[in-house]
Amino acid sequence: MKKSTIAIALAGTTMLLGACALIPRPGPVGNSAVPQPSKAVEVERYLGRWYEQYRYEASFQKDMDDVTADYSLNDDGTLKVVNRGRRNNKWKESTGKAKIVDAAMRAKLKVSFFGPLYGNYWVLDHGENYDWSIVGEPSGRYLWVLTREARPDADLLARLEARVKTLGYDWSMIRRTKQ
Repeated sequence: MKKSTIAIALAGTTMLLGACALIPRPGPVGNSAVPQPSKAVEVERYLGRWYEQYRYEASFQKDMDDVTADYSLNDDGTLKVVNRGRRNNKWKESTGKAKIVDAAMRAKLKVSFFGPLYGNYWVLDHGENYDWSIVGEPSGRYLWVLTREARPDADLLARLEARVKTLGYDWSMIRRTKQ
């Protein structure tokens, strides 16, 4: 091989490896047996603002507080998802799209913030009055615990902690979101 061909190949490999380093990596598995969603979801009742209380830290959300998620209907029947949070006194916002993938329960969705790439979003459980929601996905690497109030009472937070543990999640991996 010519030296120039080898140099080009090495440069290309270096650039590819460098680009791969920028891809968000999933965190460790906190639940090796994620359960199926326990209740059907009435989509209209799920719409609106949610405040994140607990989560498994993910690279795309690292060190964020004041995290909210707003859900609304798009004209095509998909959901508009607007996630917002603050890191180092700077607000970050991402807008995505979700589509329901299980028509019977409506608790499993696919969500995309990056064009054609969709990730799983499972509403594992929720309050009867849609005042709280526990969201995961099949790998057990992601978990979000959401409430309708920014600062719910301690009793609700304790009940949510107990429910997360009952679902098989490792509580030691939880990060409490400051609201």
